[in-house]
Amino acid sequence: MNKLITEFIGTFFLVLTIGCTVVPGAEGVIAPLAIGSALMIMIYAGGHISGAHYNPGVTLAVWMRGRCETKDVVPYIAAQIAGAFVAALVVGFLYGSGEALKIESTPKAFVAEALFSFAIAYVVLNVATAKRNANNSFYGLAIGFTVVVGAFAVGGVSGGAFNSAVALGAAKMGLVGFADIWIHIAANLVAGALAATVFKIANPDDR
Repeated sequence: MNKLITEFIGTFFLVLTIGCTVVPGAEGVIAPLAIGSALMIMIYAGGHISGAHYNPGVTLAVWMRGRCETKDVVPYIAAQIAGAFVAALVVGFLYGSGEALKIESTPKAFVAEALFSFAIAYVVLNVATAKRNANNSFYGLAIGFTVVVGAFAVGGVSGGAFNSAVALGAAKMGLVGFADIWIHIAANLVAGALAATVFKIANPDDR
């Protein structure tokens, strides 16, 4: 249960930060930096308990890599979705609903989401699960700033969720159209699986 509580809390504060910066329309670099920083601090806070996935695509990647028990996969994802949903309710109470990004091109949005979902899962596997990087102190910073980079690079193309739970929370907050959620979910899970496959090919001796 402690792992699920940790996944809930981490995802909650990630989505809460997204909503509290994006819905009111924070200007300039505030939203990407705040979102990446929120993920970073929650990873440092919960990494020793649950692995601090906070992202179904990451959970899939870590499971495929062999560092997440099969019995934990569905409960982890459920906790992440629950955290995102509750955060969206809080944002709605504080700020109301946002304005949904109009996705101009489904293929472009899918590619954008897949690329940085892959980057996040790939970074997680290499900095938080690889034997050669065991017990490092930079894992949270590396993962958090991967989100910052993705938000700056392609946020305007896809909304920059890179996370199925975030996409669901964003839809609840009015930031993503419900009809477009499948793009984020499919890209996130496909990219997570691909990241795990690439990691295992590149690190054949890291079991």
